[in-house]
Amino acid sequence: MKIKLNRSELQTNDDIWNAVLSAYGEYVFPTDEEKTNDFIILFNYFCELESGGHESLFNWFSEHIEEMGIQTYLNRLTKMLEKVDAHEYAVIEKNYIEELWRLFLAVENSRSKEPHYKSLEEEFYILIDKADSEYRNLGEELSERLSNYANVIYTELFEIVEQ
Repeated sequence: MKIKLNRSELQTNDDIWNAVLSAYGEYVFPTDEEKTNDFIILFNYFCELESGGHESLFNWFSEHIEEMGIQTYLNRLTKMLEKVDAHEYAVIEKNYIEELWRLFLAVENSRSKEPHYKSLEEEFYILIDKADSEYRNLGEELSERLSNYANVIYTELFEIVEQ
């Protein structure tokens, strides 16, 4: 079922962008619609990296990444990043996300009980810092591209109602 948005609240591009950001969180992932799922993957990536980086992404979306597998997640994420012309972001993820995921799982599964936990944790955070730094160095480009994308696709993802 599509989320309903009021047409009267969608007067400007900024209105649409804000409505899309708010409404995407109302979807329960996964949905029955592949296009909606890809949209959620992309917007979740953006929101989590903006708020807390790759660690935040893994903390909040790990169950879903684990269910679909890291390679499927990476393929879907990079496909969507490339679709919105965010190729440089796709390159970052292609370079880092599989190794970050491996380290994230190793750290989570060892839970400080193993003798090499500290070195695993240190390796994870060094790589997180590097990937997050590359992401941040791109500035606001992803936000702008997603805003433009939201203005194109919002009528496909949401039911627009008159009020």
